[in-house]
Amino acid sequence: MQKFYSNGKLLITGEYVVLDGALSLALPTKYGQSLQVETFENQTIVWESYDEKGQVWFEDTFSFNELASGLTNGRNDISNRIIQILKAARLLNPEFLSITKGIKISTHLTFPRNWGLGTSSTLINNVAQWTQVDAYKLLENTFGGSGYDIACAQHKFPLTYQLKNSVPHVNKIDFNPTFKNNLYFVYLNKKQNSRDGIASFKANKGSIDTAISEISDITNKIIQSKTLLDFDTLITQHEVIISKIIKQQPVKELLFNDYNGSIKSLGAWGGDFILVTAELNPSEYFKNKGYHTIIPYKEMVLL
Repeated sequence: MQKFYSNGKLLITGEYVVLDGALSLALPTKYGQSLQVETFENQTIVWESYDEKGQVWFEDTFSFNELASGLTNGRNDISNRIIQILKAARLLNPEFLSITKGIKISTHLTFPRNWGLGTSSTLINNVAQWTQVDAYKLLENTFGGSGYDIACAQHKFPLTYQLKNSVPHVNKIDFNPTFKNNLYFVYLNKKQNSRDGIASFKANKGSIDTAISEISDITNKIIQSKTLLDFDTLITQHEVIISKIIKQQPVKELLFNDYNGSIKSLGAWGGDFILVTAELNPSEYFKNKGYHTIIPYKEMVLL
């Protein structure tokens, strides 16, 4: 039996513009996903996916021929995606699946699938570990994206992520703010499809060279920020810059204009988690607004 594990992810700065080379701050989460591989005699691949409650949310059986051909024969979207991932891994490593035995794969999430903490990226990184291929290349050949989520999957520390000539640059940083007890993550009750957000950004962006420089500068200043007031000012500036690029209203203006603190979208705007700052626990405010998943920084982030 083989077992692999990958961390979930949060992109604190640089959403969208990380694709164009902005220096971005990313945090691996305490939540993640494991993948377990066992062999048996029947030459098929049996796949089972379990949610955070230990309940099966997906299962299917694949033939080795399906993976070799990439033909999906009218299967559902999830099955099609798994075939795509395994075929892509085989193209990167032709030795993969050269065995004659069958394989049983089980995946186990430690967070709800709709949270947007990296159901796909943790799967890609786990499959890459299992098949001994480059996780960034496997991501590029399947889901696409900047790759910051793969960096989070692989590392247990805060990091900066930057694409330079399409090559990922990952650096460990010392980011453990003294005001972390004033930081919370609030789930917006809907999962945002990051691929759709990326496609829209690419289709509508204009010249963003100045914005990339400004966001990179904000990232460095956030890493060095010593007070909650400094942090509040910087994330508000960040929201204004991204708002102008993607032509969307910041989430605080849209949903929480009476909130006495700062709020920042994380990743593709419109869903998943937001980062909020508060002098006191803000749970009552957000629960009164209908948002019941409020997670303190120390419970979410790998420290």
